[in-house]
Amino acid sequence: MQVKVLGAERRRRWSYDEKVRLVEETLQPGETVCGVARRHGMAQSLLFTWRRQARQGCLGGETVPALVPVEITSTPASASTCAPQPSCSPPAQRARAGIIEIELGGCRVRVDRDVDSEALQRVLELLRRR
Repeated sequence: MQVKVLGAERRRRWSYDEKVRLVEETLQPGETVCGVARRHGMAQSLLFTWRRQARQGCLGGETVPALVPVEITSTPASASTCAPQPSCSPPAQRARAGIIEIELGGCRVRVDRDVDSEALQRVLELLRRR
């Protein structure tokens, strides 16, 4: 393991892979966060923070850019999508009107306007890491 020391603060910069390895080490049977932290010379609170972030799917890695290129293309309209839909139509039919297509790393994701933003963020993060 390579340790980077920055200035007088002596703070380490942990790579994403190192964080994952240490979190996985704390999850081994018979292992404790305290023991892992002591072996690697780090604060227990940092490991607990990484474990929480890992559960939430936001442990780190590279930052996702705030702006990404977008290409708007037209799609041929079918007869069923041109007809006005009644206001009492099921959510699945209403959602088709606002489809967003995201292409990332050779993969294409299509979502509607009612997509859960947290779920979409987790999917895009997984695609970005591929």
